[in-house]
Amino acid sequence: MMKAFLIEDEPAALERLKALIQEINPSIEIAGDADTAEGALDWLQNNASPDIIFTDIQLADGTCFEIFDHYKPTMPVIFITAYNEHALSAFKVNAVDYLLKPLKKADLENALAKVNMTMKPSLDGIDYSKLALAIIAEEKKFDRRYLIRFGEHIRSITSDEIAYIYTVQKAVFLVLFNGKEYPFDKSLEQLEKELNPSKFFRINRQFIVNIKSVGNMHVVSKSRVQIDLNPPFKGEEVIVSTEKSPLFKDWLTS
Repeated sequence: MMKAFLIEDEPAALERLKALIQEINPSIEIAGDADTAEGALDWLQNNASPDIIFTDIQLADGTCFEIFDHYKPTMPVIFITAYNEHALSAFKVNAVDYLLKPLKKADLENALAKVNMTMKPSLDGIDYSKLALAIIAEEKKFDRRYLIRFGEHIRSITSDEIAYIYTVQKAVFLVLFNGKEYPFDKSLEQLEKELNPSKFFRINRQFIVNIKSVGNMHVVSKSRVQIDLNPPFKGEEVIVSTEKSPLFKDWLTS
């Protein structure tokens, strides 16, 4: 039986991780969990070594790399985080995989399959550089530039400049964090596939929002939430659809 140790400071994310692990492989025993770097280090130094570690990177009291400065893992480590910039550091500490939030069951299944393969002979055969390059390449597909045409002018913008995107009467508009608004010739469906899902979320049929543009939120019914956007939207109230609300809350906490 494989024993796992989990490091995650978001209660909802921890429960989801536990549930997915049990769905994928019920034989995996959750030996323990911690929500801080200090608590995780204490557990690892005072308990039998687990067979695998699942860890978020950004914790309430620092990062998980502070744990591995004092505890050198000999078991595989699977990182689960929204911050892809830590990828290379992750692979220096015996990482088998690096999964982005919001966590998908299929990604976790693939990571556990890698664990099974690497544990058969030894961990020495893992090519961490290839794994890191593959993950960075996957992330780079979200690092996009778009050409905006307005009048006789053309401007290049990055996806990080986009605060939100909305459609009205089949026309699509980009709103940048500087408050500028431009018409755009791609559909919300196309943009939803191209933009980084850890940063952008489609809250309803009319809007895709950048997580940095989400301001105050107001409950308007049991399952619907109104959002104050930054910069402010000049039209009607912006409401997260009923079907999207649970996913939106998971996205925010991830």
